[in-house]
Amino acid sequence: MLKHSHFFLVIALIAGLPGFGGVAAGAASITPPTKGGAMNTNTVIDADAPAITRKAIFIAAPLSTVWQVQTDIAQWPQWNTDISQAELEGPLAVGTVFRWSTAGLDDITSTIAEVVPEQRIVWSGPAQGITAVHVWTFTPVQGGVQVHTEESWDGAPVRERLEFMQGALDKSLESWLDNLKREAEARAN
Repeated sequence: MLKHSHFFLVIALIAGLPGFGGVAAGAASITPPTKGGAMNTNTVIDADAPAITRKAIFIAAPLSTVWQVQTDIAQWPQWNTDISQAELEGPLAVGTVFRWSTAGLDDITSTIAEVVPEQRIVWSGPAQGITAVHVWTFTPVQGGVQVHTEESWDGAPVRERLEFMQGALDKSLESWLDNLKREAEARAN
């Protein structure tokens, strides 16, 4: 069973804690080497990563509402009870950094790697030996929006504690989707 405090520690690690390899504001993208030395722009998950989670949920709300809820980073604490503070340090654009806090962990840093308005957002943030890529896609369907999220984690800490890390990743995406659905549907009604 994954303990609540461990769940949030893992979330903070994947987001890129300052001092652990976070990317500076203004960077065009995050481009760590991938296996074999090739460069990766981190706009897709690492298909070779040991921990990968893919989740989807139907949200009965307009696309514009769902997109606004998810991408208004400063408002995350208002609807996602796991997040106590969040601040976007510039426009919602590639290279912009956002900082947020969760479960008593302050000043987590993530960098936006891709934005396609009302379709897709990607961010990444390496931390303490873990490289993570988080992709969100939004597809209009009859009666609402299908939201798909996927995330990959790689690095020695993930490989050393794969079962624990995979469980933490699974739970984090399930919780985020549930909170997003609840808030977007409430705003739509």
